[in-house]
Amino acid sequence: MTRIKILSILFTVALITSCSKDDYKLGSEIDPFLRFNFLVKSDNTPVEYPIANGSLIPQSTYVNNSVKTLKVPVALTTRNLKNTVTANFSAVSSTGENESFTVNPINELVFQGSKLTDTIFVSFDKRWAANQSITLKLETVSDPEIHIGNLNNQYPNDTFKIDLATIETNYTFPVNQYIIKGEIGETIDFKVNFPNGFIPSEIENAPIFKFTNGFDYSLTHDDYGDNRNSINYHLTLLEDLQNDDARYESKITLVNVPNYNATGSINLTIVKPIKSPRDIQANPASKFYDLSNQFYLTYGEHWFDRNGSCAWQTFNAFTFPVVVTKDDENAILYSDKGTANPNDDVYHDAFKIGFNVVTGSNTVNSFGLKRWFSNESGSAAVSPGFNITSALEFFPANGNSKTEGTVLVIPQDITIGSSATNTYQIAISGDGIYKEISDGLFEISFELKLTNDKVFGGTVSTQYRMYNNRVYPKPAALSIDCPKEVTLP
Repeated sequence: MTRIKILSILFTVALITSCSKDDYKLGSEIDPFLRFNFLVKSDNTPVEYPIANGSLIPQSTYVNNSVKTLKVPVALTTRNLKNTVTANFSAVSSTGENESFTVNPINELVFQGSKLTDTIFVSFDKRWAANQSITLKLETVSDPEIHIGNLNNQYPNDTFKIDLATIETNYTFPVNQYIIKGEIGETIDFKVNFPNGFIPSEIENAPIFKFTNGFDYSLTHDDYGDNRNSINYHLTLLEDLQNDDARYESKITLVNVPNYNATGSINLTIVKPIKSPRDIQANPASKFYDLSNQFYLTYGEHWFDRNGSCAWQTFNAFTFPVVVTKDDENAILYSDKGTANPNDDVYHDAFKIGFNVVTGSNTVNSFGLKRWFSNESGSAAVSPGFNITSALEFFPANGNSKTEGTVLVIPQDITIGSSATNTYQIAISGDGIYKEISDGLFEISFELKLTNDKVFGGTVSTQYRMYNNRVYPKPAALSIDCPKEVTLP
């Protein structure tokens, strides 16, 4: 006999003699036994059916910081199961407080045929007390031949302890953009994912969304049911968006609320893109700025309250192009600065304009917004939103008209405040048309919407007219209501 064979025999003998009488049997017959079979991956997340991993060792404890339903498998090991087997278990909280969780089934597990695993579902209905734990214990089994726990003394797995740690709940969008056709009644379905679950009573009335809307829609969600991993929402379009020369866009943003943080992808954009390509040579933006005159203004009027009556009220603002790089799809050369060096060339966006101060740290009156408030700060440090440097986007008719088209108030959030410690995020949006109404005189006619629940109680809007010359025809009076000045809270 060789040395290798002798060593092999000695090792086998040692292995057999080292096993206790209640270890797993090595023969063809296996004493049936019942135990918790809770497995975790390397990132400490539970393994759930149908994933299988024979190299993992069942755990007897688990630290849980999620409010998702926890699935605790119980496995029956046997070669044959001719009759149905039932087992009873108990669930006990360390604090004696069982109202924060529910267990399903209540206390009985069932095994039959080839179904040799049953699962205890532990669901959390509210936030638990600090340092709480839940202990599950296998108590009885209907077949006296079945052993409760592993066939060893060291790791019986007949009990399973859930230590309830600090809860970490957050949410995110799994998809960040949807393209729509723009047909009234069109619906898109989207999800908000909760990686660590959620408690319905905490979410039901929580303002988890902030909206920047470029079109009207309704928003509903499915019943929460038993799924605590995500919520299904349904956005239904309430208007027809059939102008192929215009881009329509709305944005839904997740925001932090008590107990829940927005993480990862927090913005969902819903877009109906332009179908007609835009010819940069139309260059409508150039009709509304003149960089040879640093004090060039556009002039406007908006339908607003004046001493208790609605009337057109005037405003003006310094207007500038939006500077872009050469490789921007809407870039048009403004100046080569008289040199052959392309690196100093200046490009503008052919379809966008904005408003800003010429110099200094104050603010310009974009869209006449300073009339909307009674106590606003004009400092750019407090109210940077009065300087909207990318405010309007033009869409020429047929993609190439040099005289008319549609216009979009670029959806965005602007900051307005009364002091450094009292500022508000206000969402602006809107749309309309533009047209050359006489030789060289362009009029922009559009609706502007402002949204902030605390400042306005929701969304307010009014009509605007803007011109590229201080001499223009006075707009006719409108037979619609108008906003009133508000005080920032």
